[in-house]
Amino acid sequence: MQRTKINDLLTSDSPLGPVLIKGWLRTRRDSKTFSFLEVNDGSCLANLQVVANDTLPNYEDLRKLTTGSALAVRGELVASAGKGQHWEVTASVVEILGMAPETYPLQKKRHTDEFLRSIAHLRPRTNKYGALFRIRADTAWAIHRFFRERGFRWLHSPIITASDCEGAGELFRVTTLPPGADGGPEAFAADFFGSRANLTVSGQLSAEMLALALGDVYTFGPTFRAENSNTRRHAAEFWMVEPEMAFCDLTGNMDLGEALIKEMARFVMEECAADLALFSRFVDPGLKTTLEGTIEKSFVRIPYAEAVTILQRSKQDFTFPVDYGRDLQTEHERYLTEVHFKAPVIVHDYPKEIKPFYMRVNDDGRTVAAMDVLVPVIGEIIGGSQREERLDVLEMRMKECNLDLAAYEWYLDSRRYGSVVHSGFGMGFERLLMMLTGVSNIRDVIPFPRTPGDIAF
Repeated sequence: MQRTKINDLLTSDSPLGPVLIKGWLRTRRDSKTFSFLEVNDGSCLANLQVVANDTLPNYEDLRKLTTGSALAVRGELVASAGKGQHWEVTASVVEILGMAPETYPLQKKRHTDEFLRSIAHLRPRTNKYGALFRIRADTAWAIHRFFRERGFRWLHSPIITASDCEGAGELFRVTTLPPGADGGPEAFAADFFGSRANLTVSGQLSAEMLALALGDVYTFGPTFRAENSNTRRHAAEFWMVEPEMAFCDLTGNMDLGEALIKEMARFVMEECAADLALFSRFVDPGLKTTLEGTIEKSFVRIPYAEAVTILQRSKQDFTFPVDYGRDLQTEHERYLTEVHFKAPVIVHDYPKEIKPFYMRVNDDGRTVAAMDVLVPVIGEIIGGSQREERLDVLEMRMKECNLDLAAYEWYLDSRRYGSVVHSGFGMGFERLLMMLTGVSNIRDVIPFPRTPGDIAF
């Protein structure tokens, strides 16, 4: 008999007769002549109740079952007389696949997120993290569907690269050289790739090359930053969604970013309702209202200069100063979205000095066609721009940023041979998940987070 997932059983319209389920014991309640076994197989938030009668040949062993033990149950799916459940299984066979000891750390009680991070290999078995990682998987699928329905092609961009897309220098070096080897040009010539190599911080530069051939493409994969930051919003390894569109200006770029955020909020509310309800109940009581507002309200669009003026006139006691020419901080972004506009906000046209080399310089010569999408609670969730398509201006900007033009000759070629207006953005997948679930720490939306000083599991 083939195993049936508990989610399929609990959502069926009528009993399916004989079934086989496999999962892990959540709780056991004993009576004189039978035991109730609550079993979960990870396919959904709900458990399936198994009724094990004392006529089973191994019934005495079943009365010793502990939380976390793995079981295989054959039996009949029947209507349940208990409240809050439609179906249950009357067991004909209960096989103990793996007995968990009494020291199993996930007993039936509330555990702190800090404790669960210390046992990240077990936390997916909890209700909260099981629900979270199902939402993560389903949302990843929804992102692919979103772009496929719009004619985008998925690009597998390199994970190892010689480029520093952001120009910040916060790169993980990849080398086969022995520790302490001289990092000069001669040493790199003897290295595996024959030059300096790093883990990628972005797939954007590769995406631009394919967009200028295929039209609309996107990357969706891991990126890495050696940024020694221990905030709730930063991790060393995280996933990015990066669409790139030929023949698309900044306005079209902002339109796509807004549509993507709205669609993901709509998707989880409709398709992940049972799991999402847990977060509305136990994590963020205002989550439903926030997501509904994200879907229903048009995103406010304002220039960076106007955002700075609003913040300066707010009379708020910000920790970080607000001046033209400084990047906005999370507290500023949250004020704009949660207090001033009470809606998601897109800030555009930033001073060129605080943005990377590839962003298109506006006609004023002082700003670039950049945009950041800000959402309540999280702050920045998308950063993007119209790209600089003019070869002479791009070369000038790269020199201003002290980049070696020879290392980017392949990138400059795209401006020599049929350059066109194009744009794109990057969306942090984990920050999206934080927005969708109300979870406040990025470490809790990644199954095995990588942060400074911590590479456990």
